[in-house]
Amino acid sequence: MISRFVVTAAEAHNPLLPATADLVWSSLVFVVLLAFFWKFVLPNFKKTMDARTEAIEGRLAAAEKAQAEAAAKTANIEAEQAAARSEAAAIREEARAEGATILTELKEQAAAEKDRILASAKAQIEAERQAALISLRAEVGSLAIDLASSVVGESLKNEKLATSVVDQFLTELEGKKK
Repeated sequence: MISRFVVTAAEAHNPLLPATADLVWSSLVFVVLLAFFWKFVLPNFKKTMDARTEAIEGRLAAAEKAQAEAAAKTANIEAEQAAARSEAAAIREEARAEGATILTELKEQAAAEKDRILASAKAQIEAERQAALISLRAEVGSLAIDLASSVVGESLKNEKLATSVVDQFLTELEGKKK
């Protein structure tokens, strides 16, 4: 009997297809779960995905803005460096020009100092020459008096007379030189 029952049941029911009640209940559960996911889970998932997308886009925009600011700052720094370099070059050129001016002034001062020292030395030499000439005249005068005294045999000890004789003698010597 059991074997008959199994054969009858087997003939009526295909083992590859589920029973109709199973199909209906499975479909009903699938539709309920599908509606639940469609109504509650999918909107939350979509909202979460949209929030993440916005956050990522916001970060990308902030990164692009930061990159643009960095590029602007870099360009600004490069411009400032170029301005600083040109200013430094101008300062160097100004310093060179000022150095050349100072050097010229120092050369002029040195030349003026040289001329002053030379004039002072010439004046001192002239003064020493005059002093030597006066001293020489006095010496020559006294020698001339001694010579004249011994030659003439007279004493020319009188100062006035001696001075006039010496002056006359020197004048004659200078006249012969010229």
